[in-house]
Amino acid sequence: MQFLSLLGHLAASAGSLLINPLAIVLLFASVFLGIVFGALPGLTATLGVALLTTVTYGLDSTLAMVSLLGIYVGAVYGGSYSAVLINVPGTPASAATALDGYPLACRGEAGKALGITTTASAIGTVVGMIAVIAFSPIITRLALQFTSFEFFLLAFFGILISGSLVTPDLVLKGWIAGFLGLFLSLVGRDRLQSFPRFTFGLPQLDSGIDVVPILLGAFGIPQMIGTLKERIAIKEVQKIGRILPEFGTVLRRFPDIVRSSLIGVGIGAVPGLGEDIAAWTSYGTAKKASKHPEEFGKGSYSAIVASETANNSCIGGALIPLYTLGIPGSPPAAMLLGALMLHGLTPGPLLLIENPKFLPETGAILLLAAAAMWVIGIFLAKQVVKVLRIPQPVLMPIVGLLCIIGSYSLGNNIFNLYLMVPIGIVAYFLGEMGYPIAPLVIGMILGPMADESLRRALMVSQGSFAPMFTRPVSLVLVILIALTVISQFPFAKKVTDKLSGLTKKAPAACGDGDGK
Repeated sequence: MQFLSLLGHLAASAGSLLINPLAIVLLFASVFLGIVFGALPGLTATLGVALLTTVTYGLDSTLAMVSLLGIYVGAVYGGSYSAVLINVPGTPASAATALDGYPLACRGEAGKALGITTTASAIGTVVGMIAVIAFSPIITRLALQFTSFEFFLLAFFGILISGSLVTPDLVLKGWIAGFLGLFLSLVGRDRLQSFPRFTFGLPQLDSGIDVVPILLGAFGIPQMIGTLKERIAIKEVQKIGRILPEFGTVLRRFPDIVRSSLIGVGIGAVPGLGEDIAAWTSYGTAKKASKHPEEFGKGSYSAIVASETANNSCIGGALIPLYTLGIPGSPPAAMLLGALMLHGLTPGPLLLIENPKFLPETGAILLLAAAAMWVIGIFLAKQVVKVLRIPQPVLMPIVGLLCIIGSYSLGNNIFNLYLMVPIGIVAYFLGEMGYPIAPLVIGMILGPMADESLRRALMVSQGSFAPMFTRPVSLVLVILIALTVISQFPFAKKVTDKLSGLTKKAPAACGDGDGK
């Protein structure tokens, strides 16, 4: 009944947005801008959301979310343009799409491929929206039972798991990046006792380090340096024919759409993974489930449907832990967390309680963003493709200027620039050494939650850690954290390899083999 009530509120929210001319203009403009950001190699959804965050500072929270979710949805989808037409993924989320999209374009089916990816992305976004509406209230009710110990462990686990999953081969580097972000979040006067920490006598650091300059520096500057350094050679754009997809073509791949949507939502809900992992996981699953796996990599429509549906449905999945627990499920969702805080909204269990209209508004925005994305993708694709011809040496200085303006505009504080530039340079060299940036940002965002929750819990328990092991939820989180750490030790990996080897050597069950 609650779900049906939320759907009713969603319809009402969608209606109020449709009759608001400014909201519609912002929606189409942000989705279009997101598609451009996604289509241009070197620009990402994360950078787009970070840059737009400062622009939306003067808007009310609803219009700000229209703009931010619009560019998020558009950018994740926009990477398919360059992936299909020039074999260069515009975003990491579209890398899997390039494997089959470009061969289709070389066969003269670029328009059909773009039509399929557009429709699949729109459906994936809608499924992600349904997941947000359905699961967020359930998780919120569970989270309301949490104490400070649970929130500390949850934040700590979010930092730990983001580092583990982003860099599975060099997990220690992911953890180091995450805890470096945690350290940055501790700079300034603490919120409980107003004691200065790591300020080095600088009054500018008393209020802590603003999130937005860190986001722009950590993602913008390394992206600019890396893009200008690599100088990606852009191939000739493949010709586009008919884009509007045939209904039968989409209907035949309905099982792929359903499976990929569920994979995307599930992966999006895990902190630190993101849309690119969702796309690759869905691609691999679709190949295993396909009756013609040999076609994958040579121009398979099932392949591009799987990757594009998953990366867009991942958006809704990433919003679930963001809204209910205050933990972003992906790097762009981390940018959204910073934007929500700028607008006076604190993600967590109380967000949906104190702002009951927020969830249906989010659902309405995602639904309308999916519709706007489909319309722009179908009818303006040939115009969007023209941006692929913009030279990167011209584009990247513009992005740098936008980063500078965005950092300074936050309170007109020149000190933000003094923070953004060195952090951006440090982030670039960390990336060159194999340290991921996403855990660093997630660590900085979750740091205040971990710090305040732990100190508050110890104040209540008079310095005792016993409640951490006696409460069922906190005990489960402690076990998960312990297993995550232990699993990275060499002996644990050896045990896992031996068990997997035994599983592979197990005799086949009756009926396996030739099917006779």
